[in-house]
Amino acid sequence: MAAMKTRNAPPRAGMLIQSLRGLGYTTATAVADIIDNSISAGARSVDVHVEWAGADSWIRITDDGCGMDDAELEKAMQLGASDPRDERRSDDLGRFGMGLKTASFSQARVLTVHSRRACSEAACLRWDLDVLEDISGGDWPMIEGARPDSGGRLGVNGLEGSGTVVLWEELDRIVTPGFTSDDLLEVLETLERHLAMVFHRLIGTAAGQIDLMLNGKRVKPWDPFLIGNLSKRLESLEYSLIGAPEVRVQLNVLPHKDRFDNAADFEAAGGPEGWTSQQGFYIYRNRRLLAVSGWLRLGERGRQWPRDEAHRLARIRLDIPNTTDSEWNINVLKSTASPPVRLRPQLLRLAKEAREIARNVYAFRGRLVSDGAQGKESVPDIWEAIKRPSGSTAYRLSRQHDLYRSVMDRAGPLAKDIEALLRLVEGTVPVQRIWLDTAEDDEPPTSILEEQADPALVEMMEAMIDALVHSRGLSEAEARERLSRTRPFDKRPDLIAGLGKK
Repeated sequence: MAAMKTRNAPPRAGMLIQSLRGLGYTTATAVADIIDNSISAGARSVDVHVEWAGADSWIRITDDGCGMDDAELEKAMQLGASDPRDERRSDDLGRFGMGLKTASFSQARVLTVHSRRACSEAACLRWDLDVLEDISGGDWPMIEGARPDSGGRLGVNGLEGSGTVVLWEELDRIVTPGFTSDDLLEVLETLERHLAMVFHRLIGTAAGQIDLMLNGKRVKPWDPFLIGNLSKRLESLEYSLIGAPEVRVQLNVLPHKDRFDNAADFEAAGGPEGWTSQQGFYIYRNRRLLAVSGWLRLGERGRQWPRDEAHRLARIRLDIPNTTDSEWNINVLKSTASPPVRLRPQLLRLAKEAREIARNVYAFRGRLVSDGAQGKESVPDIWEAIKRPSGSTAYRLSRQHDLYRSVMDRAGPLAKDIEALLRLVEGTVPVQRIWLDTAEDDEPPTSILEEQADPALVEMMEAMIDALVHSRGLSEAEARERLSRTRPFDKRPDLIAGLGKK
């Protein structure tokens, strides 16, 4: 067999780094990647500091983890120094061994890392993209120590014990032309919301959690599932998937807006991207949120489910171990994941259950139409949804509604005109306009009945009581009780209690 002819073709450092800078990190996802390393190093405290100084602004991430000695730091600073296929600790949040470099280069031109292991000398190494871009060969010159004028920014004077400091300088991907201090405040707000979401199961004061600070302010966790909220329609037990017992799933359907105490709590529960964008599967690895992945390209009848208003209250927690990164196609940014084909049928079944409940909560504003558990009735809904043979849905006014029957029984010669009026209303419901308004407002239009003055509502309630008495043969007391379980009058028990009283 002829000898193989080979050539040495090392990548040009400057060109390769420029390519890596375009992976797609945001400032928030880049900082989160650095914090992953801190957590993997056993840190109990992580401090993120963002300093505004115009074009000379900088970011520092400090932790009190186990730290690194000189040899370990040199390996950590190398690109491709570890194999993503290697076996890792079960609590390791990394995979590719690239996060420190790619996340840092995506935001800054100068990366300095200072680290110390307990009872050992501190080590400090630096990458400078200006230096790398001046290299024409295959060399990768890593610089020892911080820049002469940057030692103070590391904040390590007088520090003892173990830990690591990551310093980003020359933030050319953040502080672009026209960028102001107001823009930085927006970056900080986005960063805080992202960290509160991604690490919500890892930050806090409980055992095994970390204290996460951002510019001197403690980051408070944002729980997307409102665990323990008594107004939730669904908070399931944890499921293990058949054939993958290490994968754990929990279904959650959040409360309707009407069930929140105030608008601020409702808005906060919507999350960083808003209610519609935050629905679907939340994929975690070692309690760290990897991705809010919508409906994982699941669907029915050949169509994938979109993120839509009707199902925005459904959120499903999905925990996977780090031994399945490759099977779940976790990317370098730790921002996307795709379930194995063998598990998709189970996930589809669970998602259908959560979506159906979420749709009912959304449609009925978090209220049950009747109390079936006690065998008590409410007045039938005035609108009926009818499925056409084509698959579309039409809406018509219920001819079984008590008020309709009462009116028509007494309408006499006007019955024909009343029926014609109702058919005109049914045929001209502005469905498309309602759909557009809902999409633009990120909230379905409210019922005009909610804005009616009390006298107008009382007049309507009295008409309903009269209809129940005449068409159903109920007593006034029975009619009032039934009305108290009927939308939208069930929200005004004070008015119902006073009906018929002078």
